[in-house]
Amino acid sequence: MDRDLMEIVQGLHAGTVIPYLGAGLLPEAGSSFPSTLQDMAEILSGQVTVPHRIRRNLTGAAQYIENFKHRKTLVHLMDAAFSGPVAIYPVQRRLAEMRLPLIVHLWYDDSMAQALSDAKASWGRIQGLSQSEHFGQWTGFWTGKGQAATETEAGDWETVLYEPWGARSPASNYLVSDSDFVEVLTEIDIQTPIPQIIQDIRKDRNFLFLGCHFDDQLQRTFARQIMKRSSGRHWVLADWPMTRNERRFVEEQNIHVLQLPAGSLFAEISAETVLAG
Repeated sequence: MDRDLMEIVQGLHAGTVIPYLGAGLLPEAGSSFPSTLQDMAEILSGQVTVPHRIRRNLTGAAQYIENFKHRKTLVHLMDAAFSGPVAIYPVQRRLAEMRLPLIVHLWYDDSMAQALSDAKASWGRIQGLSQSEHFGQWTGFWTGKGQAATETEAGDWETVLYEPWGARSPASNYLVSDSDFVEVLTEIDIQTPIPQIIQDIRKDRNFLFLGCHFDDQLQRTFARQIMKRSSGRHWVLADWPMTRNERRFVEEQNIHVLQLPAGSLFAEISAETVLAG
């Protein structure tokens, strides 16, 4: 086994490595859900006529719809884009079975939540909230069964699923428009939107990025702020040629790039489990 992969797998078993999952897992899982910011922008723009210059800009298109068609229309379109059968990547199923203290999922689908439910884990989810719908409240807490919870109750969960941009379930929470992100980015450098439980769990731990691209400023900013005050060493499995901005980001954040598909991790975790048994 590759030395880095061995360290990752051992860290996952020990609970010292935090998986950080992106939308790039969806195509590998055979999902028809949109899996890039541009894909999502084009879906929204295909449903509501928006100015040509922002048709491929997700936050701009979402803001236009929110301004001229109402927030409820935007939420309805987001719900529609992520309705239907949920495809779960094998790595997600294996991670769900490992009873990890924290999994970060930065996209709007419910694949990781479904994997945790299928694994009958003791878990709950924390989601970022739009200030236009929940003014003054940065995050919401729900049990794995979709019941409202508190941060105190979240401390009893075996696995916390953190969804900083929200998700379709259980309450159609989405950070997606310009105003949604402006509000969060104004405060994120001092960590206000990031719950204390997340800040506590991440301390001294490593992050493992799967299905994550860093070719967009929003994705880089959230990764940087969520990693803050964790350990100084992380990994990303990326079997695509990185852009200059991506390369600069991973170098700045000491994220080691393994030119491997996410599926290779599943094989290594399974092999390690068999050997341990």
